[in-house]
Amino acid sequence: MSRYWDSLTNYSQPETGKLKKNARETVKRESAKGKTMEPVVIQGRKIVNSWWGKAWCDNLEKYADYESRIDRGKRYVRTGAVVDLKIRKGKVMARVQGRRKAPYKIEIRISPLSEERCQYAIGQCERKIENLELLLQGKFPEELKELFTGSEGLFPSPKEISFSCSCPDWALMCKHVAAVLYGIGAKFDENPLLFFELRGIDVGRFIDVAIENRIESMLKNAERPSERIIPTDDWEGIFGIRG
Repeated sequence: MSRYWDSLTNYSQPETGKLKKNARETVKRESAKGKTMEPVVIQGRKIVNSWWGKAWCDNLEKYADYESRIDRGKRYVRTGAVVDLKIRKGKVMARVQGRRKAPYKIEIRISPLSEERCQYAIGQCERKIENLELLLQGKFPEELKELFTGSEGLFPSPKEISFSCSCPDWALMCKHVAAVLYGIGAKFDENPLLFFELRGIDVGRFIDVAIENRIESMLKNAERPSERIIPTDDWEGIFGIRG
Protein backbone atom coordinates (compact mmCIF):
# COMPACT_ATOMS: atom_id res chain seq x y z
CA MET A 1 0.00 0.00 0.00
CA SER A 2 1.29 3.43 -0.88
CA ARG A 3 1.84 5.83 2.00
CA TYR A 4 1.82 9.62 1.78
CA TRP A 5 5.04 10.24 3.69
CA ASP A 6 6.94 7.65 1.64
CA SER A 7 6.34 9.70 -1.48
CA LEU A 8 8.13 12.83 -0.25
CA THR A 9 11.27 13.77 -2.11
CA ASN A 10 14.54 13.42 -0.22
CA TYR A 11 16.59 16.48 -1.07
CA SER A 12 20.25 15.43 -1.00
CA GLN A 13 23.03 17.99 -1.04
CA PRO A 14 24.56 18.62 -4.49
CA GLU A 15 28.28 18.07 -4.86
CA THR A 16 30.57 21.08 -4.66
CA GLY A 17 31.81 20.57 -8.22
CA LYS A 18 28.23 20.57 -9.51
CA LEU A 19 27.42 23.80 -7.65
CA LYS A 20 30.50 25.56 -9.01
CA LYS A 21 29.81 24.40 -12.57
CA ASN A 22 26.18 25.54 -12.43
CA ALA A 23 27.21 28.88 -10.92
CA ARG A 24 29.76 29.56 -13.68
CA GLU A 25 27.21 28.72 -16.35
CA THR A 26 24.58 30.98 -14.77
CA VAL A 27 26.92 33.98 -14.58
CA LYS A 28 28.03 33.41 -18.19
CA ARG A 29 24.45 33.02 -19.41
CA GLU A 30 23.15 36.11 -17.60
CA SER A 31 26.12 38.22 -18.67
CA ALA A 32 25.44 37.27 -22.29
CA LYS A 33 21.95 38.70 -21.81
CA GLY A 34 23.45 41.99 -20.65
CA LYS A 35 22.46 41.53 -17.01
CA THR A 36 24.80 42.81 -14.31
CA MET A 37 25.63 40.16 -11.76
CA GLU A 38 27.10 40.93 -8.34
CA PRO A 39 28.35 37.56 -7.09
CA VAL A 40 29.80 36.90 -3.64
CA VAL A 41 33.42 35.86 -4.03
CA ILE A 42 35.15 34.38 -0.99
CA GLN A 43 38.93 34.49 -0.92
CA GLY A 44 40.56 31.98 1.40
CA ARG A 45 38.99 29.93 4.18
CA LYS A 46 37.31 32.78 6.05
CA ILE A 47 33.98 34.10 4.83
CA VAL A 48 34.55 37.50 6.45
CA ASN A 49 37.65 39.35 7.64
CA SER A 50 36.76 42.91 8.67
CA TRP A 51 35.09 43.99 11.91
CA TRP A 52 31.92 44.79 9.96
CA GLY A 53 31.64 41.38 8.34
CA LYS A 54 32.49 39.47 11.51
CA ALA A 55 30.06 41.48 13.64
CA TRP A 56 27.24 40.89 11.12
CA CYS A 57 27.84 37.13 11.06
CA ASP A 58 28.22 36.94 14.85
CA ASN A 59 24.89 38.72 15.19
CA LEU A 60 23.33 36.25 12.76
CA GLU A 61 24.62 33.23 14.66
CA LYS A 62 23.36 34.54 18.00
CA TYR A 63 19.71 34.24 17.04
CA ALA A 64 19.70 31.67 14.24
CA ASP A 65 18.29 28.48 15.75
CA TYR A 66 18.98 26.46 12.62
CA GLU A 67 22.47 25.06 13.09
CA SER A 68 22.34 22.62 10.19
CA ARG A 69 21.01 25.30 7.82
CA ILE A 70 23.71 27.74 8.91
CA ASP A 71 26.47 25.21 8.19
CA ARG A 72 25.01 24.43 4.76
CA GLY A 73 24.71 28.14 4.06
CA LYS A 74 28.41 28.58 4.80
CA ARG A 75 29.23 25.80 2.35
CA TYR A 76 27.11 27.37 -0.37
CA VAL A 77 28.60 30.84 -0.03
CA ARG A 78 32.16 29.44 0.03
CA THR A 79 31.59 27.52 -3.22
CA GLY A 80 30.44 30.66 -5.03
CA ALA A 81 26.80 29.57 -5.18
CA VAL A 82 25.61 33.12 -4.38
CA VAL A 83 25.79 34.30 -7.98
CA ASP A 84 24.07 37.63 -7.39
CA LEU A 85 23.55 39.75 -4.27
CA LYS A 86 22.34 43.33 -4.38
CA ILE A 87 21.89 45.41 -1.23
CA ARG A 88 19.32 48.17 -1.37
CA LYS A 89 17.50 50.29 1.19
CA GLY A 90 15.77 47.87 3.53
CA LYS A 91 16.16 44.78 1.38
CA VAL A 92 18.51 42.32 -0.29
CA MET A 93 17.76 40.66 -3.61
CA ALA A 94 19.85 37.60 -4.38
CA ARG A 95 20.09 34.46 -6.46
CA VAL A 96 21.69 31.28 -5.21
CA GLN A 97 22.71 28.37 -7.37
CA GLY A 98 21.45 24.90 -6.57
CA ARG A 99 21.43 21.56 -8.39
CA ARG A 100 19.20 22.84 -11.17
CA LYS A 101 20.40 25.20 -13.88
CA ALA A 102 18.23 28.15 -12.88
CA PRO A 103 19.26 29.70 -9.53
CA TYR A 104 16.79 30.20 -6.70
CA LYS A 105 15.52 33.70 -5.96
CA ILE A 106 15.90 35.02 -2.43
CA GLU A 107 14.55 38.21 -0.93
CA ILE A 108 15.48 39.45 2.53
CA ARG A 109 13.75 42.47 4.03
CA ILE A 110 15.03 44.51 6.98
CA SER A 111 12.61 46.73 8.92
CA PRO A 112 13.54 50.42 8.77
CA LEU A 113 15.40 51.84 11.74
CA SER A 114 13.13 53.70 14.15
CA GLU A 115 13.59 57.45 14.57
CA GLU A 116 14.41 56.95 18.24
CA ARG A 117 17.22 54.48 17.57
CA CYS A 118 18.59 56.61 14.75
CA GLN A 119 18.62 59.72 16.97
CA TYR A 120 20.33 57.73 19.73
CA ALA A 121 23.00 56.67 17.25
CA ILE A 122 23.53 60.27 16.17
CA GLY A 123 23.93 61.28 19.81
CA GLN A 124 26.63 58.68 20.33
CA CYS A 125 28.49 59.66 17.17
CA GLU A 126 28.44 63.41 17.74
CA ARG A 127 30.52 63.10 20.90
CA LYS A 128 33.67 62.75 18.84
CA ILE A 129 33.90 64.23 15.36
CA GLU A 130 36.81 61.90 14.53
CA ASN A 131 34.40 58.95 14.83
CA LEU A 132 32.29 60.45 12.06
CA GLU A 133 35.37 60.86 9.89
CA LEU A 134 36.22 57.19 10.35
CA LEU A 135 32.68 56.19 9.38
CA LEU A 136 32.95 58.29 6.23
CA GLN A 137 36.08 56.33 5.34
CA GLY A 138 34.23 53.06 5.83
CA LYS A 139 36.23 52.28 8.97
CA PHE A 140 34.95 51.36 12.40
CA PRO A 141 35.66 53.33 15.58
CA GLU A 142 36.04 50.83 18.44
CA GLU A 143 34.27 53.27 20.77
CA LEU A 144 31.06 52.69 18.81
CA LYS A 145 31.08 48.89 19.17
CA GLU A 146 28.22 48.82 21.67
CA LEU A 147 26.20 51.17 19.47
CA PHE A 148 26.08 48.56 16.73
CA THR A 149 26.13 45.25 18.59
CA GLY A 150 24.33 46.07 21.86
CA SER A 151 20.78 45.00 22.69
CA GLU A 152 19.49 48.26 21.23
CA GLY A 153 22.18 48.42 18.57
CA LEU A 154 21.90 49.14 14.88
CA PHE A 155 22.26 45.50 13.82
CA PRO A 156 18.80 44.06 13.14
CA SER A 157 17.11 41.70 15.59
CA PRO A 158 15.27 38.53 14.43
CA LYS A 159 11.89 40.28 14.44
CA GLU A 160 13.27 42.92 12.08
CA ILE A 161 14.26 40.38 9.41
CA SER A 162 11.96 38.51 7.03
CA PHE A 163 12.97 36.36 4.07
CA SER A 164 11.69 34.16 1.30
CA CYS A 165 13.22 31.69 -1.17
CA SER A 166 11.83 30.10 -4.31
CA CYS A 167 13.30 26.68 -3.43
CA PRO A 168 11.03 23.77 -2.38
CA ASP A 169 12.57 23.52 1.10
CA TRP A 170 9.83 23.91 3.70
CA ALA A 171 12.21 25.19 6.41
CA LEU A 172 11.74 28.76 7.63
CA MET A 173 15.42 29.44 6.97
CA CYS A 174 16.70 27.32 4.11
CA LYS A 175 20.39 26.93 3.21
CA HIS A 176 19.99 29.41 0.35
CA VAL A 177 18.77 32.15 2.71
CA ALA A 178 21.58 31.31 5.14
CA ALA A 179 24.10 31.60 2.30
CA VAL A 180 22.77 35.06 1.41
CA LEU A 181 22.91 36.22 5.02
CA TYR A 182 26.58 35.25 5.15
CA GLY A 183 27.05 36.83 1.74
CA ILE A 184 25.82 40.12 3.18
CA GLY A 185 28.67 39.97 5.71
CA ALA A 186 31.13 39.38 2.87
CA LYS A 187 29.74 42.44 1.05
CA PHE A 188 30.28 44.53 4.19
CA ASP A 189 33.93 43.48 4.02
CA GLU A 190 34.12 45.11 0.60
CA ASN A 191 32.09 48.21 1.46
CA PRO A 192 31.02 48.83 5.11
CA LEU A 193 28.81 51.75 4.08
CA LEU A 194 26.42 49.18 2.56
CA PHE A 195 25.35 48.50 6.15
CA PHE A 196 23.87 51.99 6.38
CA GLU A 197 22.20 51.54 3.00
CA LEU A 198 20.58 48.32 4.21
CA ARG A 199 19.34 49.96 7.42
CA GLY A 200 17.86 52.84 5.44
CA ILE A 201 20.31 55.41 6.79
CA ASP A 202 21.52 58.20 4.51
CA VAL A 203 25.13 58.43 5.70
CA GLY A 204 25.56 62.00 4.48
CA ARG A 205 22.42 63.19 6.26
CA PHE A 206 23.33 61.16 9.36
CA ILE A 207 26.74 62.83 9.65
CA ASP A 208 25.39 66.32 8.82
CA VAL A 209 22.84 66.10 11.65
CA ALA A 210 25.48 64.80 14.09
CA ILE A 211 27.81 67.69 13.24
CA GLU A 212 24.98 70.26 13.47
CA ASN A 213 24.01 68.94 16.90
CA ARG A 214 27.63 69.04 18.04
CA ILE A 215 28.06 72.65 16.91
CA GLU A 216 24.77 73.63 18.55
CA SER A 217 25.92 72.07 21.82
CA MET A 218 29.25 73.89 21.63
CA LEU A 219 27.53 77.25 20.98
CA LYS A 220 25.25 76.78 23.98
CA ASN A 221 28.30 76.46 26.20
CA ALA A 222 30.29 79.23 24.51
CA GLU A 223 29.24 81.94 26.98
CA ARG A 224 29.47 79.74 30.03
CA PRO A 225 32.67 80.64 31.95
CA SER A 226 35.11 77.80 32.36
CA GLU A 227 36.43 76.85 35.80
CA ARG A 228 39.88 76.64 34.22
CA ILE A 229 39.99 80.39 33.41
CA ILE A 230 42.33 82.30 35.72
CA PRO A 231 40.86 85.58 37.03
CA THR A 232 42.80 88.51 35.53
CA ASP A 233 42.48 90.77 38.60
CA ASP A 234 44.92 88.84 40.76
CA TRP A 235 48.06 88.44 38.61
CA GLU A 236 50.32 89.69 41.42
CA GLY A 237 49.03 87.14 43.90
CA ILE A 238 49.31 84.25 41.49
CA PHE A 239 52.64 84.97 39.80
CA GLY A 240 54.28 87.34 42.27
CA ILE A 241 54.25 90.19 39.75
CA ARG A 242 55.02 93.65 41.11
CA GLY A 243 54.11 96.83 39.34
